Amino acid sequence: MGGIFSKKGASGFSASSTAEEVTEGIDGTGLTAIVTGAASGTGVETSCVLALRGVHVVMAVRNKDAGMNVKEAILKEIPGAKIDVMELDLSSLASVRKFAADFKYLDLLTYAEHYHA
Repeated sequence: MGGIFSKKGASGFSASSTAEEVTEGIDGTGLTAIVTGAASGTGVETSCVLALRGVHVVMAVRNKDAGMNVKEAILKEIPGAKIDVMELDLSSLASVRKFAADFKYLDLLTYAEHYHA
């Protein structure tokens, strides 16, 4: 007996499909993606899978040290991955402006940042 999470849709994937399964066969070489919140949670997984598929990943993080730790962990699993870590605090207009001034090219933006009021 399968539950709602095992029912496959028209795409052939279900709610229990992994990011690796969904992106299998995709070549992201030549693409650049910004991943916000890349130092924890879904941001880490998103960064890892995009790097696995050849995407140049720009990890936008509030804590650069935490971001560098994640980058090192990804590079251990995916040697040769193209990953940069840039500081970005989305709650600070000055930080956003600095990031935008330093960053020049983008194909994909993923928002994995979490704020709690």
